Amino acid sequence: MQRRRFLKQAGSATAIAGLSMPAIAQDNKQVKWRMSTSWPKSLDTIHGSAEEFCKRVGELTEGAFEIRAFAGGELVPPGQNMDAVSNGTVECNHVLASAYIGKNTALAFDAGLAFGLSARQHNAWIQYGGGLNALRELYKKYSIVNFTCGNVGVQMGGWYRKEIKSVADLKGLKMRIGGLGGMVLEKLGTVPQQIPTADIYPALEKGTIDAAEWIGPYDDEKLGLDRVAKFYYAPGWWEGSASITSMVNAKAWEALSPRFKAAFECAANEQTMKMLAKYDARNPDALRRLLGQGAKLAFFPREVLDAAFKASHELYGELSEKNPDFKAMLPQWKAFQQNEASWFRVADSALDNYTFAAVTAKPK
Repeated sequence: MQRRRFLKQAGSATAIAGLSMPAIAQDNKQVKWRMSTSWPKSLDTIHGSAEEFCKRVGELTEGAFEIRAFAGGELVPPGQNMDAVSNGTVECNHVLASAYIGKNTALAFDAGLAFGLSARQHNAWIQYGGGLNALRELYKKYSIVNFTCGNVGVQMGGWYRKEIKSVADLKGLKMRIGGLGGMVLEKLGTVPQQIPTADIYPALEKGTIDAAEWIGPYDDEKLGLDRVAKFYYAPGWWEGSASITSMVNAKAWEALSPRFKAAFECAANEQTMKMLAKYDARNPDALRRLLGQGAKLAFFPREVLDAAFKASHELYGELSEKNPDFKAMLPQWKAFQQNEASWFRVADSALDNYTFAAVTAKPK
């Protein structure tokens, strides 16, 4: 009796082991990917986040899934990062999706719209507000699977050679700015310029452009923008939440084992939190240094913000008429924003407005 039980148990164990072997073998197979990015290596926040992303995937898979991040231009020009993933030249990238609105203006929803959702609200829309499903359908047209993998938070409004006192001061202004923000400013008379990150400083120094925006104090200081333009404006209304995306080639994604897919998603979610945390931790001290070096901090006049807000929503209407993808996504996104705004006004805004004023008040 005991011998029969032993043989039966041994046979079951052998069968189970046999069933599990293909999965184990698949996970032990070395997978090597390349990640093209849009960032110079000098930016330890955003490019550093791509490197941390890759390192984390390796840790979670005990080195079996290796991804190597390349700085902007090392594999393909930054403007070709989406095409490179779509056609399988590289397996994945690390980009701001709005840089590719020339392909489809609805891609702007992935990064964030002017006067749009905050970083927290955008993440809520992606995770629980239907955003991810809507974007996945959009990216499917390009043989891409998208993953949110970072956020820089509210950006600054850029560096200017002259003061911006009214909407009239924007007319004829040559400014380095891309995405929908550039399209909105164009409606106000600005001449938007598409210039890669590494070329912003020399363009501003030579006077090829009159103004430029990047991200915020920590990165702007590294690029040296304060040395060639003194007026530093806030807020960056065109990107209140610049969400970073890793676009992944659909065939490469489907070829991964479940464990490798889980590791990739886990690393992406971690960087969504950590990138924003790093910017929030680094920007305050960087702003103080910039002001100490002579930067003149200012806020856009209400007249400029009102004009930009109106122009933004006019643009959304125009884009909806031209692009069915944009038209399909806009109503759901706007409804979510309105719902979030009603809640944040009750909770976060009320507390923040009081607390910020109280902790920064000068002692009497």
